[in-house]
Amino acid sequence: MIPIVLASKSAVRARVLSNAGAPFEVIDVQFDEAAAKATLRGHAAREVAEALAQDKALAGAAQRPGALVIGADQTLELGGRMFDKAASLAESRQRLIALRGRSHQLHAAIAVARDGHIVWRDVATATLTMRDFTDAYLEAYLERNQRAALASVGAYELEGEGAQLFTTIQGDFFAILGVPLLGLLAFLRDAGALPR
Repeated sequence: MIPIVLASKSAVRARVLSNAGAPFEVIDVQFDEAAAKATLRGHAAREVAEALAQDKALAGAAQRPGALVIGADQTLELGGRMFDKAASLAESRQRLIALRGRSHQLHAAIAVARDGHIVWRDVATATLTMRDFTDAYLEAYLERNQRAALASVGAYELEGEGAQLFTTIQGDFFAILGVPLLGLLAFLRDAGALPR
């Protein structure tokens, strides 16, 4: 089997792949995401996610010749504006206030590189609508979910208490977790990295 490498520090992405039964190695790629985002300023959030996923996959492929290296990125778009992960709980609070009662999009991009070339890629978009929760609920939620509020771009984890923040969700659950999984698994099977 061709080795599979995940070029991501995301514990959620690793858990999703592991739970799907995919054998893989995780590497920490030397990639300056802030500098890459600066070159993409003005691009649509979906395009930014796709470009960053490809850059991460290529950076990882340079470290693991012959392997299929997975790079991934996710962006949050609200009203045409792209958001990054919050740097503090205060910023997480402001993010959730901005999202409250509104719909936003999560763009999950994934790319696979091998020996310096992108060999597969996918981008999936999900639309999530938050309920109009009270300020009291928001404060209690942040108190109970500080790690989640800082770990994800939306300041929530849908697989946890963050599910209570929403009224409707349209799109692939795995894409919301940051890995458009079913297409990736199909590609890995076709490439000979997973059993058919």
